[in-house]
Parts: sequence; C-alpha cells; structure tokens
Amino acid sequence: MKILHLDSNHPLLIQQLNDLGFANYEDYTSSKSEVEAKIQNYDGLIIRSRFKIDKLFLDKCTNLKFIGRVGAGLENINCDYAESKGIKLIAAPEGNRNAVGEHSLGLLLSLFNKLNKADNEVRQGKWLREDNRGLELDGKTVGLIGYGNMGKSFAKKLRGFDVNVLCCDIKPNVGDDNCTQVSLQELQNKSDVLSLHTPQTELTKNMINKEFINNFKKDFWLINTARGTSVVTQDLVTGLKSGKILGAGLDVLEYEKSSFENLFSNNNIPEAFNYLIQSENVILTPHIAGWTIESNQKLAQTIVNKIKINFKP
Repeated sequence: MKILHLDSNHPLLIQQLNDLGFANYEDYTSSKSEVEAKIQNYDGLIIRSRFKIDKLFLDKCTNLKFIGRVGAGLENINCDYAESKGIKLIAAPEGNRNAVGEHSLGLLLSLFNKLNKADNEVRQGKWLREDNRGLELDGKTVGLIGYGNMGKSFAKKLRGFDVNVLCCDIKPNVGDDNCTQVSLQELQNKSDVLSLHTPQTELTKNMINKEFINNFKKDFWLINTARGTSVVTQDLVTGLKSGKILGAGLDVLEYEKSSFENLFSNNNIPEAFNYLIQSENVILTPHIAGWTIESNQKLAQTIVNKIKINFKP
C-alpha cells in the first residue's frame, strides 16, 4: 500500500510504516490542486492540518483506503462523505490527551495564583505581594463541557485537589470516579471554573456566548484548550469587563486560521482580541496544549498502531 504524507511528523511514523511494508511518499510543499492531481495513486493519506479534505478532494481519491489525521479532531475532513466512499478515518486523541490535561491545569493554576502578572511585575522591579494574593483550587467546583479523552485527562489531573468535578456531555453515562455527569443547568449553577473539551461541530460553534455566560449562577473562570470557534470573543470580553468571567486561560482563539499571523503583520487586530492581549487576568498560548515533546511521539505511534491493526500488508 502506498501512503502519501502531507505534513511532517515524528520520524517514527514513516520508519515504522516502512518496517511494516508500506511504501511512504512525502510531499510537504505541493498545492492542494497539485495533490488532487495525483491522489488517485495512493491507498493512504497522512495529514495534520495543512488543508481541508472536502468533497472535491475526496472525489479524486479513487483508491484511498484511509486518512490518518495526526491529531485529536477530524473537523478538517468531510467525514460523512469520506465514510460514504468507504474511506476509514483515523485520529489520535489518545496521543495528546495527557498533554492537554496538564496544560489545562497549568492555565488554571497560573490564573488563580497570578503567576504571569507577578512574574512580569518582578521583572520590572515591582514587588507587589498583596496585589498578587492568589486563590486556592481546593473547595472549588470545576465544570467540564465534553468528557472524552481530553476531559477525562483533565479530571484525572484534578484528583490531587479537594475539588468537585462535574461534566456535561451529549453522550449519556460518561461519568466516572473522577467526575460526576450532570445536566448543563446544574453545571452552570454550581461551577466556579468552566473548562471546554469539545470537538468543533455545529453544536459547539459559538457555544460560549452572552446568553450561555449569563446563565452561570456564580462568577466563574474560563479555560479553553478545545476549539477557538466555541467561544464568541466579544461576549467573552463583555463577561470579563463585567466581572461575570473572573479570568480566562485560552490556548485557542476564534480568529485562528492557517494565516493567523496576518492578524499581527497588517495591524488588523480585532478590538476584542486587543482587549485580551492587555488583560492581566487572561493567559494566552498559541494552540500548544497538546503540543509537547512526548505527545509528538505518542500521536505518531497511535496512528501507526491503528494503521497496523486495520491495514497491515
């Protein structure tokens, strides 16, 4: 079987696939149309997020048996259409769930203890102890929306704290020893912290909006290591200004796209994003929650293992 790799990944991916008898071909520079012109020659495709796999592209995939996405989500692929053509979709959420869980906890603890603010002040010669008095996580209620691989990982990290962990998920009976599944209303009534662990779907797009935020009984903290499209940034800013949202740790933003850097190069920074940049109670990271040295290897290994199970020559 011939596999085309469109993004570079950990070397073990190609090494182990070679050892299993697959023929691997790398193309990290061709345009989408150039790839479409030759994709009929391949049985497998390995991608990260280089471009969308839409109906037009899939119509060219006359011999494709599988698409492996070295990451957690499949939102860049028209999954229904691919599966209707008998193409198996392979993702690797197991590969970076631990990294996402640790990053989520890091964002939360940094916010509670004002670590970024305090660090910046000390570097400027300011020694403001009272102004940087923190909060303790013990005794708080953490609400998770989405309780799959990522949500479960974060809940596991929270076991060492005296916290109440709740989750809300579209699937029934997903709660476990680390987390109690509740209705959305109960989660909004009880949570001090809201952490998102949902994929990008029509249900989650713009989910965290003004109405959703105002339905929380308490003022709360927001952590988003899932998808930027889930949060309406302007409504988040409104919540931060009013104090309804006490602070936010954001690894993802609704403005994300392949040319995200253009937000900075042409000075066309959205007003809401500019507010986040200047806020001391907001921590921003560049979509790296699942981006660790270890997860790079684990993601690749997960893809290899799943291809081996389903398509070993």
